[in-house]
Amino acid sequence: MNRLIVSFVVVLACIAACQGLPDTEFPFGRIVNGEPTTIEAHPYQVSIQTTKGSHFCGGSLINSDTVVTAAHCMQSYKASEIQVRLGATERNEGGEVVSVKTFKFHEGYNSKLMINDVAVIKLSSPVRQTAKLRAIELAKVTPPSGTPAVVTGWGTTCFLFCSSPNTLQQVEVDLLSVTDCGSDTYSYGQDKILDTMVCAYTEKKDACQGDSGGPLVANGELVGIVSWGNGCAKTDYPGVYADVASLRQWIETTAAEL
Repeated sequence: MNRLIVSFVVVLACIAACQGLPDTEFPFGRIVNGEPTTIEAHPYQVSIQTTKGSHFCGGSLINSDTVVTAAHCMQSYKASEIQVRLGATERNEGGEVVSVKTFKFHEGYNSKLMINDVAVIKLSSPVRQTAKLRAIELAKVTPPSGTPAVVTGWGTTCFLFCSSPNTLQQVEVDLLSVTDCGSDTYSYGQDKILDTMVCAYTEKKDACQGDSGGPLVANGELVGIVSWGNGCAKTDYPGVYADVASLRQWIETTAAEL
């Protein structure tokens, strides 16, 4: 998706947020009130970029030549139009830049319901794992509500009129089950929080635009993929993530086939 289209859609999302409407149709990720971190602390984190070097989504390295991200990140691109920067704390320098051989997003992805929001990217060549570049395990079971987790990315630091940092950011949040996230305690309602989703919430802390596709990590495992939300760090609106445990089989099968 080119910059003009991204800017236009972000403006629409901002209008929706100002009107108090859910912005689930504008899922550009959702790190607010976080802190700078290093790639050594999160060596699985990657930046997905255009071939001109513009970061547009995050992702997670799951083996030497495979990255997992969000389906909505990949909708407007061809493999030849994107690259992945790995092993870098700064989104625009350092590390290793690798072209993309191919990718596939989930056949059951639905942009209105935001179900199955997952994609697998196959790198053009495998990378050597180091202290700055290391694959992360996929969660087999989604941890219960209240489990501490961390989200990382280079996304904007607020929903409206904020720039994206060059340095990788992290924020600590608490997991919420599908049932808890859709309960009356929060504002989405059970009909919007579906089985392929998991939520995370800490007041005034969240992911934001540009973090989409990036990792939600708990107990050293990838438990979620930044997917959607109503604004960023908005009271009573948790961040919503693709649930890795429920999508694990598809991820592993697709990674083996590509």
